[in-house]
Amino acid sequence: MTKDLKIHDSSGNVFADLDARDADERLAKAELARLIRHEITRRGLTQAAAADLLGMKQPDVSDLVRGKLSRFSRSRLERLLNALDLEIRIQVGPKPSDKVHAGITVELVESF
Repeated sequence: MTKDLKIHDSSGNVFADLDARDADERLAKAELARLIRHEITRRGLTQAAAADLLGMKQPDVSDLVRGKLSRFSRSRLERLLNALDLEIRIQVGPKPSDKVHAGITVELVESF
């Protein structure tokens, strides 16, 4: 049995593509969490060691690295990045012409 599949171009934000509420905020949190996971992995930290460094419990680190972000605010994720000695820079500018509305974007300044 073959089903006809419809393929749509992505907007670049999976949350917006799924019509999720607060799509830009959710994407920003996911990107911040990805950077935290990357740094934990880059340093070779166990979840227990990461928890000690970040001042949280190991189950919270587990939720973070598995993308369970409902209990993490964006400001908390930013504090965790700072605890990992990562600088956060906020830039404000005009909306890119290819976007329908202004939103939040997380970008790496330089690869690490």
